[in-house]
Amino acid sequence: MKAFIWLIVLLLLIFLGVRWYWHHLNSPVNPDGQAVTFTVVKGEGSSTVADDLASKGLIRSALAFKANLKLSGKVGSIEAGDFQLSPAMSTDQIISTLSKPNSEDVTVTLLEGWRDEEEAAALNEKLGIKNAQFMDLAKQGYMFPDTYQFHKNVTAEQVVQTLEQNFDSKYTPDLQAKIERLGLTPAQGVILASIVEREARSAEVKTMVASILLKRLKMGMALNADATIQYALGYSDEEKSWWRKNISTDDLKVDSPFNTYTNAGLPPTPICNPGLVSLQAVANADPSTPYLYYYHDSQGNSYYEKTLDQHNADVAKHP
Repeated sequence: MKAFIWLIVLLLLIFLGVRWYWHHLNSPVNPDGQAVTFTVVKGEGSSTVADDLASKGLIRSALAFKANLKLSGKVGSIEAGDFQLSPAMSTDQIISTLSKPNSEDVTVTLLEGWRDEEEAAALNEKLGIKNAQFMDLAKQGYMFPDTYQFHKNVTAEQVVQTLEQNFDSKYTPDLQAKIERLGLTPAQGVILASIVEREARSAEVKTMVASILLKRLKMGMALNADATIQYALGYSDEEKSWWRKNISTDDLKVDSPFNTYTNAGLPPTPICNPGLVSLQAVANADPSTPYLYYYHDSQGNSYYEKTLDQHNADVAKHP
């Protein structure tokens, strides 16, 4: 009988101990902690969010956070955006906050192929961030184009950090390794992807254009990419665009390191911010393609040829 009573007491103590420890794991890390802005990037999984919360000292345990998500039935309910979180909040409070769309968030869409100047204009329009502040911090090619949820009081520093983190999550070690096997550095891969982004539209065409440009690069042939001329010429007051459509023969002679008609090799930096499809196109490029030339007509059709004469015939036949 005594043994049974002691067993009951032991089980009760274990139960109370586990309950206390569970409560401790989900209790505030610091009751006097100050609120900080915590960003959840679109597409981030709960494990990534949990690890990020733990690394920032907002929760005691990433494992307890994930277990709490399951117990509360809120797996997959975490919203993207910027949230004001504090180590004075419990895990339950943090989950509740992250599961609600932030009424103070602003949606900003940054398109594939935009220059930093175009992203700066969109951020200024939506969030009031000064163009110069963003431009001082941004690194062209690495400001990943996507749809973001930013707190209305977000800073330029926080925006740039979010865009860079998104880029890093997309430009995976596997993609970089495939690009390196093609003889390019990861940085050169981004430069080539930025040209591909502006030179082609669909995934299939992007891969073919990437293959042709890579073949030209390996041959020591000039890339002759009009997009680099557009970048070098800059903003067109006449067309009200950073990417002027009308390029003259004289424009092809513009004195710029970004002119791939007069300079061999890649430009010194990316000419825009490429999306994932363009990065993948470079990674999947095949420099053994038989083609050296590509042309897109006004209807969006693409033509690939082996000789310059064939290419010129395409241009004349399909305006």
